[in-house]
Amino acid sequence: MSGPAFLPGLLPAMLLLSAEEGEHAAEKFLGIPMTAWQLINLVLFIAVLVYFVARPLAQAFRKRQDEIEERRRQAETQRADAQKLAAEIRERTARIEREIEEIRKQGVADGQAARAQLSARAEHEAARAIEEAQEEISRRLEEAKTELRRAAAGLTAERAKEILSREINDDDRRRLIEDGVDRLKQGTR
Repeated sequence: MSGPAFLPGLLPAMLLLSAEEGEHAAEKFLGIPMTAWQLINLVLFIAVLVYFVARPLAQAFRKRQDEIEERRRQAETQRADAQKLAAEIRERTARIEREIEEIRKQGVADGQAARAQLSARAEHEAARAIEEAQEEISRRLEEAKTELRRAAAGLTAERAKEILSREINDDDRRRLIEDGVDRLKQGTR
């Protein structure tokens, strides 16, 4: 509230008050009634109050209002920065979650591929081991058959020798030799 706006409303009220008091007292100072001096004194007091108190108070209030407005703007700026930061954090979090999901999916795919590769390798190794075992079995079976034939041939030869030495006499031997010589002669012709 400033001084000039306050005075016009106050002055008619004081004049009215002084007119009523003028009837009661006729004291005067320098030819001016005392109520007028009181009114002038009151107006000057109010003007001094307005000039020395109201203006600094108004300036202090304006300064405080400006500080509050500046703090409000700073708070809005900080709130906008916080919202921006929160949006960035949400975006980063979402991106990290997507990357984690992609890594997990890639890990699962890699694991399945590795499992399939190991399974295929194991099947190949098992087939090769079975093939090698079958080859080894076949080889050993052939060796066993060959050994068995040799043993059978040896036993047969010994048995034939025993039978021949018991059953063949000197005449049979001579006749066998003659047959063998005849065959040789026929074979050379």
